Formats: sequence, C-alpha cells, structure tokens
Amino acid sequence: MTIDIITLFPDTVGDVLSESIIGRGQERGYVRINCHQLRDYTKNKQKQVDDYPYGGGRGMVLQADPLFNCWEHICSQYPERPHTVLMSAQGKRFCQADALRLRDLGRLILVCGHYEGVDERFTEECVDEELSLGDFVLTGGEIPALAVADAVCRLVPGVLSDEECFSQESHFSGLLEYPQYSRPEEWHGRHVPPILLSGHHVNITRWRRKESLRRTMLRRPDMMAAFHPDKEDRKLIEEIERELESEREDRNP
Repeated sequence: MTIDIITLFPDTVGDVLSESIIGRGQERGYVRINCHQLRDYTKNKQKQVDDYPYGGGRGMVLQADPLFNCWEHICSQYPERPHTVLMSAQGKRFCQADALRLRDLGRLILVCGHYEGVDERFTEECVDEELSLGDFVLTGGEIPALAVADAVCRLVPGVLSDEECFSQESHFSGLLEYPQYSRPEEWHGRHVPPILLSGHHVNITRWRRKESLRRTMLRRPDMMAAFHPDKEDRKLIEEIERELESEREDRNP
C-alpha cells in the first residue's frame, strides 16, 4: 500500500504516521507513506501557493498550478495514475467501507485542502473523489488525511498481527464492538461479567454478539436500521428487546 500526501506540513504529517502501528508497518515494508511539501511545486519566489478568490470574499484559495505540479510529479513515479482523494468538508462522509475500498486500490494520493478551499479547476481535472470526516470544518486537511491514512493502512495485511484485530471491531461488520475488560477482575466496585471468566468460548462468543447488537441498538439506531440480521441475530435481538422492556417497567412500575 502506497499513500502520497500533498500538504503544507509534511514533517508534522510524516512524524505522526511514523509512530506506533503504522510506523512499524512502514518499517516492515507493508505500507509506504510519502509526504510532499506543496510549496516546493510553485514557481513563486515567495513559495506562495494561495491567492485571493475571484469574485471577492474573505480568505484565500489554494492555487491550481502548484497542486497540479505536485500531483503530476507523483503520478509520473507510477505506471498508472493513482486514485486521488481531496480532503474536503464538502466530501462524502468517510466510513469503514471506504477504508476497505481504498485499501484495495493499493495506491492513493491524499490532497490536504486549506484556507477557503481549492481552485475548482484542479478538483475537476485531477480529483477522483472528495472525503470528509463529518459535518464540521477544520483549518486544514491534514487531520482528515491522517485519519484516512491510518484507517486504510491498518487494514493492510501484516500491519496488524491478525485480521481478527480489525474484523471484530466497531463498524467492520455493521455493528458496534462489544464491551472489553482487562485485569483486575474488580475495579472501584465494578466487576468483569462472570461469563468472560467462565472459559466457555461458545457462551462468550454469544454474549459478545448480543452485546454488540445491544450497543448498536441503543447507541446507533441508524446503523441498526441498515443492519441485516441473520436467524441467530434475530433471536438475540428479541432477547434484548424483552430485557429492555423489563428494565423500563422496573424504572416505571
């Protein structure tokens, strides 16, 4: 997996992605992340990469020419044009399915937007899709690019010790992850659920699935509405609904 990031802050971005799991993934050759300083691709002596917007208005706009020069330089290093993603508040909301889809492409260019945006002509000519972390605005595209790069790279085989490290996580299967516990068995008067101490793996698996369903039902009804339960899941959902109804009755006798 190779990711090239066009940014005004390559050292900051590179430092973050060289740490921890993603850093080890790079050291072992499973992923490669290259950060490109956009200012190196402008002909302006002051290394300026932005200018005032046509039509007036506040703020500055990233110019098309330095973006294109950097993008073209990256593309020239590969036999095929890499899939190009602009990190933009106007983009589709990034999700786990996107991380899997982008991983399978094998090669990406992530463009970090800044200021009031990017010259639309660059977007029209070079960008394949726009992605956002959510319905809010940040001062630059570096944080979203870091999030996307991390989410994609950790799915590359070999980066994590086993596929189960991510296949059981929230969102991967369309459900939130079950609650996790570690030592000690009792903390501040709160105890680990006895079933997790039983050693009965079938029962533990069933409990975890049930708790994933319960959490998704309570915390993310939007996800639950899109989930397609199988026969066993439907049985668990019925159990959960009975338990929730009983809890409501206890609170309101």
